[in-house]
Amino acid sequence: MRFQTAEPFRIKMIEHVKKTTFEQRAEWLKEAQYNVFRVKAENVYIDCLTDSGTSAMSKNQWAALMMGDESYASCDSFFRLEQSVHQTYGMPLVQPVHQGRAADYLLAKIYTQPGKIAIGNMHFDTFRGNAEVLGALVEDLVFDEGKDAASPASPFKGNMDIAKCEKLIAEKGIDQISVIILTVTCNNNGGQPVSMQNIKDVAALARNHNIPFVMDIARIAENAYFIKTREDGYYDVDIVDIVKEQLSYCETAVMSAKKDGLVNIGGLFLTRNQHIFAKANQLAIVHEGFITYGGLAGRDMDALAVGIKEACDFDYLQYRVGQVEYLGNQLKEKGIPIIEPPGGHGIYVDARRFFPHIPQHDFPAQRLVVALYQESGIRAVELGACAFGGKDPITGEATWPQLETMRIAISRRVYTNDHLDCIVNALDYIYQNRDSYKGLKLVFEGPIVSLRHFTAGFELL
Repeated sequence: MRFQTAEPFRIKMIEHVKKTTFEQRAEWLKEAQYNVFRVKAENVYIDCLTDSGTSAMSKNQWAALMMGDESYASCDSFFRLEQSVHQTYGMPLVQPVHQGRAADYLLAKIYTQPGKIAIGNMHFDTFRGNAEVLGALVEDLVFDEGKDAASPASPFKGNMDIAKCEKLIAEKGIDQISVIILTVTCNNNGGQPVSMQNIKDVAALARNHNIPFVMDIARIAENAYFIKTREDGYYDVDIVDIVKEQLSYCETAVMSAKKDGLVNIGGLFLTRNQHIFAKANQLAIVHEGFITYGGLAGRDMDALAVGIKEACDFDYLQYRVGQVEYLGNQLKEKGIPIIEPPGGHGIYVDARRFFPHIPQHDFPAQRLVVALYQESGIRAVELGACAFGGKDPITGEATWPQLETMRIAISRRVYTNDHLDCIVNALDYIYQNRDSYKGLKLVFEGPIVSLRHFTAGFELL
């Protein structure tokens, strides 16, 4: 069209949000030990903590809910989901689970081994936590520009560094590598996409060394959109075909369906390997339920069967990614430092540049999260020193991540651009007064360091 278009949907139901005062929010933060995970959702004005399970479902998904078959074994809902997976993802063997971290558990249990390394572009926290509980080691080998928040814009900052992988394998030995995992899009560094060429290269590397290659596909439709719009040779290829091609190179894939499945609960463990599938079935029976429901109600599987198709609609994806880009551009105009280019599911504010006077050991990204909630009632999440810092498993020394960011995750089909403007205005106010903010002291962390940010406690310095 020759003019600007609007969202590719109409809003038919609303949910009221509560406005609160600065003083109220200050008290709630103190009670929550300055961890916004502990702040009640009813006291949040705009919730950007996560894009997981927060999507608005379509009328077709709500209609599908009514078709749900709640039979314990071999219910009709499972077979409708299975058919949708075959048509959309091209993966033959389907094990539903209740959400993504359950799929991460199956993946870690089947593919990792104590003392051996799981290579990834950037492992997300729930897989990392499951792997560490089982005694496995993890290595993030995204290419260098992908770890530099201030680097010039690169179209595929989620790509795995093949040379680093080859070097690690040569140094450690093939027998010390258990699996290679590619996360698309790459969550930890801004929802950055992975190119199809990189997927092919990683698959070839794994095949040459006889190492299993698996993918985390929570945001595979968004990754397909970036491939279509940024990578040579894919402009005229349908999104579903790009999705299928991505998956054609891996043996197994895990998915939190609460992202590009457009549902509020659910996950998938998908594979081509019958032996792997048999193991996943047995683990699912122990931890999730029977193999054809995997901890989900039939109605949830029916909603997912519709959602994974809707997520591959180009008009929806153009709106979805475009809305995130809108927020990023508005923040850049205010001089607020973000990871560029904007990713698929949220904007990541670079807390190092935002609060240059707060050292990393005083948790600048978490301080920004706290400031944003206290000033505006808007909730985001820290992905920095607390989430990805910790202790070296061998030396016990403190480790600090290269990226120190606050993620503003945008729920799918939920907020308007007016809501995003509120985020911009709040961050602009904090940025203009940034020198008045001091850091935080960590006063509590759970026993699994890689998961400590969910329950950590802080004090203001």
